[in-house]
Amino acid sequence: MMKIVILDKSTLGDDIDLTPIYNLGECTEYPTTPYDEVSERVQDADVIVTNKIKLNEDTLKDADNLKLICVAATGYDNIDTAYLKEKGIALCNVPGYSTDSVAQVTVAMALSLVTHLREYRGFVHSGEYSKSGVANKLSPVYHEASSMTWGILGGGAIGTAVAKVAQALGCRVLVCRRKQEGDFPLADIDTLCREADVFSIHLPLSDSTRGILTKERIASMKQSAVVINTARGAVTDEKALADAIKTGRLGGLGVDVYSVEPFTQEHPFYEILHYDNVCLTPHMGWGSAEARERCVQKIAENISCFFAGENHNRII
Repeated sequence: MMKIVILDKSTLGDDIDLTPIYNLGECTEYPTTPYDEVSERVQDADVIVTNKIKLNEDTLKDADNLKLICVAATGYDNIDTAYLKEKGIALCNVPGYSTDSVAQVTVAMALSLVTHLREYRGFVHSGEYSKSGVANKLSPVYHEASSMTWGILGGGAIGTAVAKVAQALGCRVLVCRRKQEGDFPLADIDTLCREADVFSIHLPLSDSTRGILTKERIASMKQSAVVINTARGAVTDEKALADAIKTGRLGGLGVDVYSVEPFTQEHPFYEILHYDNVCLTPHMGWGSAEARERCVQKIAENISCFFAGENHNRII
């Protein structure tokens, strides 16, 4: 019987039903797996299912039966693809399952920050509104989305979904993408940085995108600009973003992804946790109930198709 090892089930949520995967073979699941225990846990596996665990020669060298790795995500920068190619191990990902979920979180973050909802909520919940004797509080000043330019860095499925929502809100939308076709006006990244009131990032992490939002590009942005990153932490200069918030060089920052997850007290974002114009969330943007259900179903399909000899969501 096929042996399937699920290395970090907790990243899929405690509520998720893994029955579609369990129906395919003998499954062993772990809530999470420390790096130094990966090798032992996968040594008899035919299939590994993982989300965030790093898999490379060090962790896979004793997995003599391993035929397939299924990433419970679209991105696979935690997998040493060169090693898999050398060993003839297949890799499948799950594209498209979280588009609506990530787009929703991106827009929610952006609208919360540009409307200063945290500050207004805090004024009421602190009791200050009741004490004020005034029916309204209209500071900090906020502006309508229809007066803004929304810059989209990365015009794939998620970036396009965000662009459609931004357009529906009345925003002028600019998209920076490699492919020149699309339904929205295109601009290079530096134009995006200069002109965007909301700048949202939807890029995969690769050698060409690592650190692409540099200190210099952040410095070129409008002082009122709001930056949203729901893609990968390492595509930005995180220290430069934190410094821009601390010095008032950015209007707001919303981030769901980090170069180190979870980030520690040494991370530059730890110093801006208390800022009203900062919204940091725990890499939850991909994880609506519907998206996670789709993800599990697609993983099961990837495994079934692979062993049926079909090329389905194959990266390698």
